[in-house]
Amino acid sequence: MSSRIQRYLDQHLATVATLHEQIETIERATAMCAAALGQGRKILLCGNGGSAADAQHIAAELVGRFVGERRSLPALALTTDSSALTAIANDYGYDSVFERQVEGLAQAGDILIAISTSGNSENVNRACRKAASLGCGTIGLTGKTGGELKTLVDESLVVSSEVTAHIQECHIVVGHLLCDGIEASLDLV
Repeated sequence: MSSRIQRYLDQHLATVATLHEQIETIERATAMCAAALGQGRKILLCGNGGSAADAQHIAAELVGRFVGERRSLPALALTTDSSALTAIANDYGYDSVFERQVEGLAQAGDILIAISTSGNSENVNRACRKAASLGCGTIGLTGKTGGELKTLVDESLVVSSEVTAHIQECHIVVGHLLCDGIEASLDLV
């Protein structure tokens, strides 16, 4: 068993180390978010499965707090309203569950953080297209080759791995880096 654990940890650490190549992308994404929040805008997040959990986690860090005591920041995971999700899926199809929420909730200047390990989740990609059409900034967290998502967003962070678990582990690291950078960039007390 210990060799299996060691192998997993080694793969995890190797994947996380690739984030060093993405520091400039993370800095630009952080600046986008901080600028939007500084102008009274909000951050919307979406994803499926583990990426939905990551969207909720990042939103909670912004609304609650990440590290320091500060005012709450407007962030909303589009994965949390079961009535909206099921009604939209029933009436329009699952590919529209995030797009319809973006259409109803987003305003120009807001930021959409779209999370998809493959980059090919149609409901996430539709949300990006809708957000862009409304004048929102878009950030994509993806993996593998980046899929279509990397072509739809203003800033694309592609985790260089084929292992979904390691991609998701890096996405939450990036989410924490965004939260840390936002807190450092804004006067939030």
